[in-house]
Amino acid sequence: MAGFALPRFYPILDTEVAARFQVKPVIAAAEILDAGAKILQFRHKGFFSRHTVEDIERVAELCRGAGALLVVNDRVDVARVARAAVHLGQQDLTPTLARRVAGGEMTIGYSTHSEAQVRAAATEPADYLALGPIFETASKRNPDPVVGLERLRLWRPSALRPLVAIGGITRANASRVLEAGADSVAVIGDLFPHVSRQAKEWVEATA
Repeated sequence: MAGFALPRFYPILDTEVAARFQVKPVIAAAEILDAGAKILQFRHKGFFSRHTVEDIERVAELCRGAGALLVVNDRVDVARVARAAVHLGQQDLTPTLARRVAGGEMTIGYSTHSEAQVRAAATEPADYLALGPIFETASKRNPDPVVGLERLRLWRPSALRPLVAIGGITRANASRVLEAGADSVAVIGDLFPHVSRQAKEWVEATA
């Protein structure tokens, strides 16, 4: 965990959101990476078919070529196949259990949504934490209660490791989130519909 640093721009490629805009995930990934992103999470909440895993492997190759870290959402096994990092939610394996599968080398991220969860996560072997939703979000079907900037500011010291803020973050409010203590901002909806242009604007805005 020591020495891990989060890029300030943390794009999340959600396959459901990409489908809504009729954009193929591998194409969207290439455009995000071409814009200069150094981390990319692949989030797929549906069934993990062979086709989905093949897409992830193609995105992993793109990430390696771009010198970027690929993060697979939820699935430690798929992350191992793709030689990627994994991001775990509160309903997934805990980082402690995930380490039994992943070993000590895999980067692990862990989502939190409350002060109690942030404090509990401090004892877990995660490399970074996510906190949110900071603002109201349409990217999650059943979102947790909004955290807001003041709670982000108050809870940040308890994280004890790099923290990415997530939920309703746009180019218009990202600077306030970073000023409140986040090391990085996760972006889902504000990557679309013009992925290439919007990703470039995000890279510039968080440089």
